[in-house]
Amino acid sequence: MQARLAVRNARYEAETKEARAKVDAAKRRLGERGPVWWDGDSPDEGGKHPKNTIYAAWWEALDPESREKGL
Repeated sequence: MQARLAVRNARYEAETKEARAKVDAAKRRLGERGPVWWDGDSPDEGGKHPKNTIYAAWWEALDPESREKGL
């Protein structure tokens, strides 16, 4: 979170680049970026809307209120 705050508070391009590099490093340590870390044959469907993934049937079964909330 400190790195994200640093991006927000950066005043110069060099500060922004340094802060974004720290955000990227943190996300890689958390497994949010970089190579796939899980085992199995499941496809990487990150960044896709649920209706465009293997979870489409689950998404369609949700009531509109739950879909609006993203639940």
